[in-house]
Amino acid sequence: MSNDKEELEKEIKETIEEKQVEQEEQEEVKEEATSEVLLEQEKDKFLRLFAEFENYKKRTSRERIELFKTANQELMTAILPVLDDLNRGIIEVKKVKEKGLLKGMELIQNKLTTILTQKGLQQLEVKSGDVFDAEIHEAITQIPAPSKKLIGKIIDITEVGYKLGEKIIRYPKVVVGK
Repeated sequence: MSNDKEELEKEIKETIEEKQVEQEEQEEVKEEATSEVLLEQEKDKFLRLFAEFENYKKRTSRERIELFKTANQELMTAILPVLDDLNRGIIEVKKVKEKGLLKGMELIQNKLTTILTQKGLQQLEVKSGDVFDAEIHEAITQIPAPSKKLIGKIIDITEVGYKLGEKIIRYPKVVVGK
């Protein structure tokens, strides 16, 4: 009997060891599967973060370019009334016919407009008789048209318009015929 008992104990030990080995193998497979899933999740997080960072770089680059294009806008808008006053002053000096004063003011005007043009400021070309366009012009008043051809067209320009790059920073103020 002791032989049978020993054999039975031996078989039980072997069965227990086999079960332990199987369980360990299953745990290793689970760990590998779990680590592969975790690795895939981390790769996905990394790719999403990388894509988000690329989008951020592109967006800030676009914003920086736009900022450089219109960085002078505030300064230009502040200088425009001075340019207008200078132009009005030149008109008045022409009436007085003071040649030396007129030449000096024209030199100042040319220098100022040259500098502003170099910085991207452009005067909007508007003439009497042009068709009024609400997207480009600002109508300050309507008056009866002197002729039928001038109905809905610009009769007078009271203030010149300017654009900086492609953006209009001051719309020309016009009088429209009705």
